[in-house]
Amino acid sequence: MPLLLLDLDNTLLPRDAAFRAWAEDFLSENGLPAGDLDWLVMLDGGGYVPRSTVLGAAKRRYGFDRSVDSMLAHYRIGINSHIRCPDSHVTALREAREAGWTLGIVSNGGTMPQLEKIRRTGLAALVDGWVISEEARCLKPDPLIFEIAARRCGFRPAGDWKAQTWMVGDYGPADIAGAAATGLRSAWLHHGRPWAERAYRPTVSSPSLPEAVRVVLAAGEHPTSGRGFAAAAAGRAQRSRGRLAVPASRLAPVPARLSPITPNAPAAAKAPVAAKAPIPLTATPLAGPLAPVEPAPAAAAG
Repeated sequence: MPLLLLDLDNTLLPRDAAFRAWAEDFLSENGLPAGDLDWLVMLDGGGYVPRSTVLGAAKRRYGFDRSVDSMLAHYRIGINSHIRCPDSHVTALREAREAGWTLGIVSNGGTMPQLEKIRRTGLAALVDGWVISEEARCLKPDPLIFEIAARRCGFRPAGDWKAQTWMVGDYGPADIAGAAATGLRSAWLHHGRPWAERAYRPTVSSPSLPEAVRVVLAAGEHPTSGRGFAAAAAGRAQRSRGRLAVPASRLAPVPARLSPITPNAPAAAKAPVAAKAPIPLTATPLAGPLAPVEPAPAAAAG
């Protein structure tokens, strides 16, 4: 059974658009110059700059007589009110489900803000499970967070599970590097940007989530029941998707048990994995040959 793992912000959800909408409201509500919008967006850094840094700079610039913590609480309510999952993304996820894929979310970030996004946008009903770095106590690109995600989607990674799994994301150092370190194939959402990393590369590059999902479905084999995974429990449809997953300390697998080496283990579990079908013209290939994704060394799985 193939597994499709997806990043949350700027992959499933247009997070930068939500921040821009919040910033417009922030300036308007406080009677501040509308021309400062680009300044706030610049400080935000696509969400990778700590919120305390962004809001602390705004506090000093505008002379607010309030704490950064109170501004942070107001910010979290405001930005999540602008979060939406585009209809085209919902359609792509449903197509993947109908094709037999298991879907999971792997997100770096704070537990409660990210969980609120998943529930508010309806994603909780569209995927099989999720993992958020704060509660899991590990961050992408650590291979452990991807292994936890597979378990939380209702399967026990075993045998050639890595050969059956794709990761889709927009941020190279977390999503694509994490996939490469774990031994997964990956689809990078370039959003009009050139690929800049030299140490690793995605399997394919696509301009949008729907395009990436179509490429992944075309490249993957038709799923067969139980292939590549050992089901953790029967009746996947009965699992509750709305509860916060249990702590990572209870789910973290013992490295030696993740991919046991047996005489009957498929060769794909030991060799670099490549896409199994030509990439359609809808995908945007990166300049130069794509290096195959190599499985991570055993020590990295811990």
